[in-house]
Amino acid sequence: MFSFDEKLADPNRAYSGDEDALNDAEVNGNWTPQEKALHEARLKAKAKRRLRKSSSRNSTSESFSESGDVAGGDPNSPKGKVNTNDRKSRTGKGRGLPKKGGAGGKGVWGAAGLVYEVEEPDVRDPNYDEAAQGDTVYATVVPEVDEKELEKMVNPIVQEYFEHGDTKEVQMLLKELNLGPHKYEFSSLAVSLSLEGKASHRELTSRLLSDLSGKMLSQSDMARAFDKMLKELPELILDTPEAPQMLGQFIARAIADHILPMSFLDCYKGKVDCDHARVALDRAAVLLTMKRKMVRLDNVWGVGGGQRPVKHLVKEMNLLLKEYLISGDKAEAERCLRDLEVPHFHHELVYEAVVMVLESKGDTASHMMIKLLQSFWKTGLITVDQMNRGFQRVYTELPEINLDVPHAHSIMETFVDLCYQEAVITKQLRDACPSRLVNGVCGIDSS
Repeated sequence: MFSFDEKLADPNRAYSGDEDALNDAEVNGNWTPQEKALHEARLKAKAKRRLRKSSSRNSTSESFSESGDVAGGDPNSPKGKVNTNDRKSRTGKGRGLPKKGGAGGKGVWGAAGLVYEVEEPDVRDPNYDEAAQGDTVYATVVPEVDEKELEKMVNPIVQEYFEHGDTKEVQMLLKELNLGPHKYEFSSLAVSLSLEGKASHRELTSRLLSDLSGKMLSQSDMARAFDKMLKELPELILDTPEAPQMLGQFIARAIADHILPMSFLDCYKGKVDCDHARVALDRAAVLLTMKRKMVRLDNVWGVGGGQRPVKHLVKEMNLLLKEYLISGDKAEAERCLRDLEVPHFHHELVYEAVVMVLESKGDTASHMMIKLLQSFWKTGLITVDQMNRGFQRVYTELPEINLDVPHAHSIMETFVDLCYQEAVITKQLRDACPSRLVNGVCGIDSS
């Protein structure tokens, strides 16, 4: 048998038998002090061995050599390699859980059980399919008219209005345009164009402004438009010397038509430095303070065109032809005829011209009238219908004219031949001229 000291001295001896003896002694409760001390020493040594093994394992897995191999481990062993796809922290921090609970990273749709809300389709999305979105409602967007393009768009509308005189059509065309804050400039442009035109154009402009007031244009818009016109008078008189007086008549007519407020003129008292603007305002004040009070200044531009009486038109045409026979100025005669603005009544001018030739003495009147009619024919002022109608009227009344002018038939035949030679009338109209009978007068048989 070995003693207890000999057992301690042999380090390579197995302790299995001794541990069984110690366990039996512990159960029986009769440990000696030496056995108890030996037992505690063995427990401490066992704990140190466990700590040494765990520390060597951690250092092997976390330390790397310069060549990139794991230090202290077998590179061929699965345990010796580092798993680069492992999502656990390699710094020894954190709990080793996946990032964002498994909902993060490229190509990940989100965490399990996550419910997304319905998103509205975006038109700017490259995958946007218009046909798959159901019925599409298109809205018409009219861009706002630029100030520079306003004049180009308004001028044709006003010029066409001077031809047809339909204010409703102008209102419809303006609704299609998005004038925006520049809509007041329509009034100033219309007035500017009428100043360069005729009296009938100015009358039509006054009516247009009256019809648009309250519908398309307010009193403040009208006031801004006329204020702009007053400031532009120094430039307007270059083309229209009578612009200050005409603008004053426009202002008076607008106030009488309740387009402008009654206080419009009071706002300029003592505040006007321009002489032309002062003349326009004084003209408007005089018209508004006339003894004859008028609700509407309807006659401020006179009676235009076809509204004039027939007797007045006949008188004007007679005066026009007499002045031409004295002066011989065809351009002035053409201007006067255009100012009458009765293209449907030009046959009266032809009729009066032929009658004057029949009643005149000598060939001077005949040649001058041929030149005048030829000028009107070439410029298109007198149409073929109006020319034929005027000569036909003379043909019909020739028997009555012959009572006062005995040689009316012969003069008429000569005049008709000259007109045909100068291409004033057609061959059919020349052949339709009645001729004097050889054996009778005015178609009455001498027997």
